[in-house]
Amino acid sequence: MTPIARLATIAALLFFALPSHATIITDEASLSGPAEFPANTSPATGFATVDYDSIAHTLAISANWTGLLGLTTAAHIHCCTALPNAAAAVEVAVTPGTLPGFPAGVTAGTYASPLIDLTNPASFTAVFVTNFGGGTVAGAEAALIAGFNDQRAYFNIHTTSFPGGEIRGFLAAVPEPATLALVGLGLAGLGWCRRRRT
Repeated sequence: MTPIARLATIAALLFFALPSHATIITDEASLSGPAEFPANTSPATGFATVDYDSIAHTLAISANWTGLLGLTTAAHIHCCTALPNAAAAVEVAVTPGTLPGFPAGVTAGTYASPLIDLTNPASFTAVFVTNFGGGTVAGAEAALIAGFNDQRAYFNIHTTSFPGGEIRGFLAAVPEPATLALVGLGLAGLGWCRRRRT
């Protein structure tokens, strides 16, 4: 077997074998006032991470923030905007009211949610289930994950100074280790081929 064929075989094995073990899909967002809609001049910053378990059908949400001008009143994941990374979504997707246990009345802090069960109708707003999920919880979960994948879902923190949201960020997927391994393997193969030609 030639070195190129061997490299292609290894890449194919990585592509088909590794993702089958990965059930956690991670999305992240940097949070800021200019990213809000409409944009604001809040100096606050933050970061949010959402881990979706496609086998258990759960979300785990964590966030940290500092420098808010107002006191926190709520935090949500909104979905789905008409365009990626643009405008505002009318609907709060998960956890009606606010995220469970989200701290109110602070200008800085950290948050880690309990696992949110996406098979439980109470985990979604009724409007999201109706308008995006076709009336079913399974449809709502599928719409939410599609919103993550298309960067049409965002995390934001509402405050007393900005009731519509002081800071937000669109959630974007973090590359899986298998994907990074494939990219590295491909670059190594290209480098090897180029070196061999010279």
